[in-house]
Amino acid sequence: MAFSSLKLKSLARALSSSTSASPVSLSKSKSVLPLVFWRSYSKSSSSTTYAAAANSDEDVADAVPTSGISRPLSEVLKELNKKVPDSLVKTRVEQDGFPIKYIPWHVVNRIMNLHATEWSGEVRNISYGADGKTVSVVYRVTIYGTDAEIYRESTGTASLDDTNYGDPVQKAEAMAFRRACARFGLGLYLYHEDAS
Repeated sequence: MAFSSLKLKSLARALSSSTSASPVSLSKSKSVLPLVFWRSYSKSSSSTTYAAAANSDEDVADAVPTSGISRPLSEVLKELNKKVPDSLVKTRVEQDGFPIKYIPWHVVNRIMNLHATEWSGEVRNISYGADGKTVSVVYRVTIYGTDAEIYRESTGTASLDDTNYGDPVQKAEAMAFRRACARFGLGLYLYHEDAS
């Protein structure tokens, strides 16, 4: 579902003039996702950090989460461990024919912005395989809470020969980012489903 520029401006105004416990800055604002996302994600959660599901495009501001930007880590981690709606999970088939379920990096990014509004990510290392055929990226995600901060790192590896989409470093970074977020619980259940 596409938003008109007027509706996006209206949403931005609603976010910037929010009267929640902590102000929302537009530079670190919640990601603007299609209304369908907010409806499905708010229905899949019983948390009070969501506003009621919107019934129309005009109510889109009501569908945006209203939690403050600083919460204890236990609350953030509890939110990240919730199941992601099936409509946001993609499947790719590996070369051996085995299907793999995953959440695209841009959706992971938006979910992090939703639940862990105070987070940061950084590439820690990029290294090329000795055989010159692969690249590996180490990515660190840090979540800041009112009581502490924690980080998780993970790696992603891509073949330099694979040119289906994007460049290999970009693919390895996206994989490492998703895996680092999974170490906080975001989509972690997908790894267990694949193993069974």
